[in-house]
Amino acid sequence: QVQVVESGGGLVQPGGSLRLSCSASGSFFTIYDMGWYRQAPGKQRELVAVITTGGSTNYADSVKGRFTISRDNAKNTVYLQMDSLKPEDTAIYSCNVKLKYTVLSVRTDYWGQGTQVTVSS
Repeated sequence: QVQVVESGGGLVQPGGSLRLSCSASGSFFTIYDMGWYRQAPGKQRELVAVITTGGSTNYADSVKGRFTISRDNAKNTVYLQMDSLKPEDTAIYSCNVKLKYTVLSVRTDYWGQGTQVTVSS
């Protein structure tokens, strides 16, 4: 069984910073891409940032230059450093982990429970 647990959300003023963390644990063969998505009220879920095992990254245009994704493969953990936060960044942020249970299994998506980020004065 695999567990994906996030932490680090909260309330911050515009221009402030937050750091989200997400760790995967349990029994599996290997982890591939790890990423962060967000969903604001009344909107569809959108990709925020993703990072491959080798460290290649991709960001939504709206967060480029403000957010930084990183990972610690030894700890099966991905981070999202969010700087210069804006009210429009307010959303539930969810971690996505793509992994294989065994070397022969297909890649499976796992999601964290989500963490609320609110940017408001």
